[in-house]
Amino acid sequence: MKRMSRSADIIISVASLCLIFGNGLWACSKTEPYNPPDPFYYFASYKVGKNPTAITTVDLNQDSFTDLITTNIASNTISILLGNGDGTFRDQTQLHVCQEPRALAMGDFNEDGHSDVALACSGGDEIALLLGHGNGRFQEGQRYPVHRTPIALATDDINRDGHADLVVALRNDKVKVFLGNGTGEFRHGMQYEHGDTPTSVALSDLNADGKLDLVVTNGGPMSNAVSIWLGNGDGSFRDPKDYSTGHRPLGVSIADFNNDHHNDLLVINGEKDCFTTFLGNGNATFRPGKDSGADAGPNFGLARDFNGDRLVDVAIVNLQSNDLSILFGKGDGTFHYPPRNYRTKSGPFALSSFRVTIVGAEEPGLAIADNGSGSVSIFLHKGLKPSASLQPHE
Repeated sequence: MKRMSRSADIIISVASLCLIFGNGLWACSKTEPYNPPDPFYYFASYKVGKNPTAITTVDLNQDSFTDLITTNIASNTISILLGNGDGTFRDQTQLHVCQEPRALAMGDFNEDGHSDVALACSGGDEIALLLGHGNGRFQEGQRYPVHRTPIALATDDINRDGHADLVVALRNDKVKVFLGNGTGEFRHGMQYEHGDTPTSVALSDLNADGKLDLVVTNGGPMSNAVSIWLGNGDGSFRDPKDYSTGHRPLGVSIADFNNDHHNDLLVINGEKDCFTTFLGNGNATFRPGKDSGADAGPNFGLARDFNGDRLVDVAIVNLQSNDLSILFGKGDGTFHYPPRNYRTKSGPFALSSFRVTIVGAEEPGLAIADNGSGSVSIFLHKGLKPSASLQPHE
């Protein structure tokens, strides 16, 4: 203990500020623990196929309302739920698509103005395309074999020819590029081998040179890293640079956590119940990652401003604890603790956000793919006040 004056010593702890005076008496002022905001509430649940693994929000029938698509890995289907614009959805339409659809990416691959779907079919070792008609219905498109076990994919125009391309993560330590021609067909592009067991891919221009770069998480025990591949603008990428993450990284997404207009990274780690944020320098390099705690078994996360303070927060679904965690950002790449947790149905596996409008108010909503219960759960923002006429499904 360091003497501060003749009459008082000072002891500082995280929880309290205490003074001990010369007469031996204590005077403490205990600080209040962080009380996280409570912006969401459970609203509805809808049945989908067996063991959904991915969920995407998109307007499929061009009515300006958000619709949902899930990949259902155990029933070899996708589920389509058309939205009513108020947080409710119609009953699913299930389409048999391919063997073990694991992930999907949305794009207008044949450039007819309608949303199409690219599927990573992990059980069939292929990429399958579904071409949309703009009314919530699809027709089968081309299929492309890969070797082997596609687990994740992303789409954007990586060779700057004006057409959507695909990048696919393969379980055998490879990343495969498909180059689109704007007709709904693709040609084989480069294939790269690096790291250990890629688990997710994302595309973004990380160094503001007008060329898309590639981000890959490597979830195998020999790697535990996120890899940054600089794009050449022609559909190819340079040798990657690795950044160490937590154990078994499962997914990566792009955000700006510190409002410096540089791309940062959010990496979800499948072990030790944490996620890692990497603050970007604006030149495709990143500062060392900072780990933050989630609940048990984080599996998927996304970054948005959920409480309206213009700071980016993180929503994470946790497989083992069966809950949704919202961690509120401090604006510097770190987060307040504890998070706000919401109970979910069994096996929350993936998450997507969407905008909901009710009685003139527009707020973010969340849609969760419940792998263990074969359902999609909807959480609405408490700023919304649904009318009594809404009849959500249970």
